[in-house]
Amino acid sequence: MSFTMRKDASGVVVVGVDGQLIVSNRHELKQKVLDAADGGARKILVDFSDTGYIDSSGLGALVSLAKKLREVDGELRLAGLNEDLRTLFELTKLDTLFTITETVDDALKKF
Repeated sequence: MSFTMRKDASGVVVVGVDGQLIVSNRHELKQKVLDAADGGARKILVDFSDTGYIDSSGLGALVSLAKKLREVDGELRLAGLNEDLRTLFELTKLDTLFTITETVDDALKKF
C-alpha cells in the first residue's frame, strides 16, 4: 500500500491510492490530504484507479476529509473507482456526498 501525491497544472492536488484503503493506513491518507490543505490546497482529487478495496474506516476517513475541506471552502473529489467500489459508494449513499468521475482526466477537466 502506498500513496502518491502530485499537483496538476491547474493547482489540483491528486492523491493516488495504490492497494487498499483500510484501518491500518487511513491515517496516512488523512495526514497527506490535511497537510496539502494546510499548505493552501483547496481542490483535492483522490485517484482510486489502483485501489481494490476500501473498508469502513477508509470510508470514514474520506467523509471526515470532505467535511474538513468544506470548512475551508475546499472540495474533495474521487476518481477511478472500479465497479465494486462504485457499488459500495452507491449502497452507502456516499455517491451523493462526493463528486465521482470515471477518470482523473475527467475530474481535472470538471474541477
